[in-house]
Amino acid sequence: MTGEELPKARTRKRRLFRLVWVVPFVAALVAGWLVLDRMREFGPTITIKFADGGGLRVGQTMIKYRGVQIGEVTGIELSEDHAQVLVKARLRRSAAAIAREGATFWIVRPQVGLGNITGLGTVFQGPEIQALPGKGDPTRLFTGLESAPVGLETAGLKIVLRAERPKSVKPFSPVYYRGVEVGVVQKIDLGPNSSTADIQVLIWERYAPLVRTGSAFWNASGASVTGGLLRGMQVEVESLRALVAGGVEFASPEGSPRAKPGTVYFLHESPRNEWLAWAPRIPIPPASKGG
Repeated sequence: MTGEELPKARTRKRRLFRLVWVVPFVAALVAGWLVLDRMREFGPTITIKFADGGGLRVGQTMIKYRGVQIGEVTGIELSEDHAQVLVKARLRRSAAAIAREGATFWIVRPQVGLGNITGLGTVFQGPEIQALPGKGDPTRLFTGLESAPVGLETAGLKIVLRAERPKSVKPFSPVYYRGVEVGVVQKIDLGPNSSTADIQVLIWERYAPLVRTGSAFWNASGASVTGGLLRGMQVEVESLRALVAGGVEFASPEGSPRAKPGTVYFLHESPRNEWLAWAPRIPIPPASKGG
């Protein structure tokens, strides 16, 4: 053995020690930035009252406007009297202006009915809440609708048809003029004294000039059967859609002035021959290129 000393390995304890703490520190910074960025998207928290909250899920049920997600459900609980479901939702910051008085919310669920199929897109992903913005002051408490509004944002002439019994007429039922669909039934409710039913009708803006103060409306639902055993049976059907979904037809006389919004008409069971003979020349604007 010689008296020479063997070389010793040099260890960098300090540098290794520093690297161990740099990684979690950077990870914490990234996580904090992600949380801050997420919080920047948060808008107001609102509460929507519904009669039934079946199918809604916290953190899963989305709130949409025009097909774009603007928020999500963050809580579901019963009201103090257990009569309603209180749905808490957080809107995105970009959609905060929607939470104003007059805003409309409703739950979209799959529904299949005669002449009307809606909400099929929610079969697999579950119900969603649709919204329409309000125009009043900002608010945080809303009462949701029990069903989707019909033509709420569509421009046109709104009138009322008063009937003793509307029979098969229902929301989404079409309104016809000379066999052409020119409007839709929006809502049906009892009249002011509960002795009649009031049918809220929207005539689309392009066809609004067709409705006159002297116009006559009748129920076009179902089919009429005439004839006898010797000359055979004759069946008249306005349209297949009117047969299954109900419908309303109307005619207007010559020289009658245009109707104003909110005008009330009586809904007759069937048309008179003189109404069917009316043939006024009423100009309507051309159809837009987009529709």
